[in-house]
Amino acid sequence: MIEVLTVDDHPSVMEGTKLLLEQEGDIRVRFANTAAMAIELTERLRFDVILVDLQMPDMNGLELSKRILGIRPDATILIYTGFDFKNHFNLMVESGLSGFLPKTVNREQLVTAVRCASRGEAVLPLELLKQLRRPSEPRPEPRSDPTNAAVSDRDKQILTEISRGKSNKEIAQALLISQRSLEYALTDLFHKLKVKSRVEAVIKAGQLGIVEESEQGGARRADLSFMGYPGMDAI
Repeated sequence: MIEVLTVDDHPSVMEGTKLLLEQEGDIRVRFANTAAMAIELTERLRFDVILVDLQMPDMNGLELSKRILGIRPDATILIYTGFDFKNHFNLMVESGLSGFLPKTVNREQLVTAVRCASRGEAVLPLELLKQLRRPSEPRPEPRSDPTNAAVSDRDKQILTEISRGKSNKEIAQALLISQRSLEYALTDLFHKLKVKSRVEAVIKAGQLGIVEESEQGGARRADLSFMGYPGMDAI
């Protein structure tokens, strides 16, 4: 059973989200209409995925997410909002979130995003991902950045496979290594890239020219609105 906590001050949103998700049969949804209630629930219970509205009356979604991660460092949190979050993207990534989900998604997209997140995959809107690379700006030379120089060919293979949407199991099979060895390699790779989250790793790889934009475009996706990137603990 996938346990989901929806944090939102709009009853209609919470009820609608619950209805859509619980139709699956293996997803159970709880509500929190205030930040205080969300904190109290996360202290007592463990949730596989937490959907947090960006605009809450008693505490904004980013601050609440930080508070929850302080309680549960391994919490999987998606910002679930009807507001435009592009201007807050960098701040969101730095906050350790697992992804972003607009409230305009349909049932299939919502369910897929929750399942991806519960498997340890980052959920990132394609529209936002495309804006991270500006065609008018010169592409950085791979050897001009010391971080890039520290990334091995094996690291680049791993990043390429991640950008294609492969799970850890699939990547390990493709590289002929164990999943445990892959997890160690991912930990080392994240350290080299100086990133704190899966989303940051994919973005940094694109910025350094390690992953071609064409590879990113070929990632496995649930639909045309967002794509999920497997995290270190996705089996």
